[in-house]
Amino acid sequence: MTSFRKANFLLLYILGLSVIGLKVQAQADTCACGLSQLLDRVNTRSAFLTPDSAAVLIKLAQQNATRYNRLPEFKLNAQADLGTNNNLPGGYFSYGIVPGNSRVRNEGNSSTILTDLAIASVNWTIYDFGENNARQQVAASDVQVEQSKFNQSKYQLQALAIDNYLQWQRTEELLSIQLLHIQRNKEIQQSVLVLAKSGIKAGVDTSIAEAEISRLRLNYVELKGQREQYKLMLSAIADLPIQQLQADTNFINHLIAHNQTLPRITDSAMADHPLLNYYHSLYQNSLDKERLVKKSYLPIVSLQGAVWGRGSSVSSRDEFRSLSKGIGLERGNYLVGFGITYDLFDLKRKQVQLKTQEAATDYAQKQLQRQQMLLNLSESKVDAQLVTALERLQEIPHQLSAAQAAYRQQLSLYKNGLTTILELNTALGVLYRAETDFIKAKYMYCQSLFEKAITGNQVPALLQFTN
Repeated sequence: MTSFRKANFLLLYILGLSVIGLKVQAQADTCACGLSQLLDRVNTRSAFLTPDSAAVLIKLAQQNATRYNRLPEFKLNAQADLGTNNNLPGGYFSYGIVPGNSRVRNEGNSSTILTDLAIASVNWTIYDFGENNARQQVAASDVQVEQSKFNQSKYQLQALAIDNYLQWQRTEELLSIQLLHIQRNKEIQQSVLVLAKSGIKAGVDTSIAEAEISRLRLNYVELKGQREQYKLMLSAIADLPIQQLQADTNFINHLIAHNQTLPRITDSAMADHPLLNYYHSLYQNSLDKERLVKKSYLPIVSLQGAVWGRGSSVSSRDEFRSLSKGIGLERGNYLVGFGITYDLFDLKRKQVQLKTQEAATDYAQKQLQRQQMLLNLSESKVDAQLVTALERLQEIPHQLSAAQAAYRQQLSLYKNGLTTILELNTALGVLYRAETDFIKAKYMYCQSLFEKAITGNQVPALLQFTN
């Protein structure tokens, strides 16, 4: 009996530890999610970047394959053939494989012979006037284009994550204000009930108060739906379970308190801008292809060599011996030489192809210039938005303070029976609008800050103030 109680106690102890461990794990999994940590996950674990990452690996593999273009052609061939040796003189064009059979006799002889051949040949391009180097440079610039495209995708995905994060934080603050407003209306409802029972106010005021509370609850439900949408988007972008997302309620306030101005956009930040880098890599890639076109139609100098041996059942005196004599190599030869190959009509093909590539280069350059112009325009627009957002943020506290004073006065008057429920609701609506305007002003200011940081490629510098 004692051992049974000990076993039960041990089992309960283990279960207790398990429950405590699950609670600790749940607390660890659900933590305030900072924007810096979220962006780190976007850069390293987002499934949306997988296709672009795979495309970079493909271009790297192609670049690696290009390095082996300089290897010589080295071919080995061995064969044993059974047939006749009955030829006549005359020239022909060899459309395909024409068997070699050079011996010409005065009389035809259709006897079967056996021959064998073994040959090793090499063909090595020893000088191509820079074509191989140009081809390798194109392969390297192809890799750079894909890498720049990958960085551009990360840049755009970061911008999307920042926008959803700020919207999420804004919605969380609006939900808090909504709950506070519901609580205020419940307090008003209690005051209405007291005044109605004492006969000071009409019973219709209770219905008006109940309708206002119901309207606020519907707004709260709608805001909760919006919050879930933003969290779902962030969960998908950052590859993070939605249960682990918890709002950092101090983020926007901390950002406003420490970031009244951004550092001036430097030339180095713009020179490394992902959008500009992508279009610049396209332009450089097109220039490299121009160079390859010029190099690909130049002559090719090659080294050629061969070693071969032959055996035949036909002797050197034109005697048809037994077929077994055709097995084994009887005589051998070698041949070594240099060759140069050049197609004169390639000049015209080169001219046409070069003009096409030059047009593509001009198009890539204009795309780069347009993107630079768009970034400059975006920077000017964001600067103007930031000034307006800052002025609005500085003015809103005056509106909020006046609305709070008006609400307190109207509430006091209503409790003393000196005003109507409609006037009190009007004052409460003014306070609610001032509080929501304050949240929207903070959000618009933070959004403008991040738009300026994204445009100027300064997001890491801005995030340093929020850590």
